[in-house]
Amino acid sequence: MAGFDKNLDKELFSESLDFEKSKVTVAVFAYNNGTPKLQIGRENKNAAGELSFAKLGRMTKEEVEKVMPLMEKAKKFL
Repeated sequence: MAGFDKNLDKELFSESLDFEKSKVTVAVFAYNNGTPKLQIGRENKNAAGELSFAKLGRMTKEEVEKVMPLMEKAKKFL
């Protein structure tokens, strides 16, 4: 079985929200023309404001309230 090929991963939707210490992205991807799937990711900001990938983990109420509408938008691409 071959490994993951980024060229086969098609982004159907992506929108991000900026928070004080992080950025959360809601996206829909279809791999190799397969079933579209929802992906939620987080990037944390360091003291210089630079972003680095982090596990989504737990979300604050503020984050959930702002991410839910993006998930509804993304659902149309599933």
